[in-house]
Amino acid sequence: MKIFYSIFIGVALGIGSIFLHLVLAPVGFIFALISSVVGIWAIGRMWGKRYLKALAGLAWLLIIMRAGTPGISNEILIQGNVLGNALINFGFLTIIGVVALPI
Repeated sequence: MKIFYSIFIGVALGIGSIFLHLVLAPVGFIFALISSVVGIWAIGRMWGKRYLKALAGLAWLLIIMRAGTPGISNEILIQGNVLGNALINFGFLTIIGVVALPI
């Protein structure tokens, strides 16, 4: 059950980051990254397992990567502008960093 919850939290944080990163240009982006980092860090603190943080981080990354690629009708949720590229790049680095942190 912890595995399911970790994946669900990672997906929810990824979806929240997608919708928040363009709100009030720098504030939404910063809030999206901070909330994702704190959420994934909290999974490790709550259950004490690094692999659960890794699962949540992987779910977050899969959602972000899927939102950054064109869909069936060529819709895209993360645009190729400065904030979109920063969400993908800095998000990847921060999520990898928080998963690597000791519990």
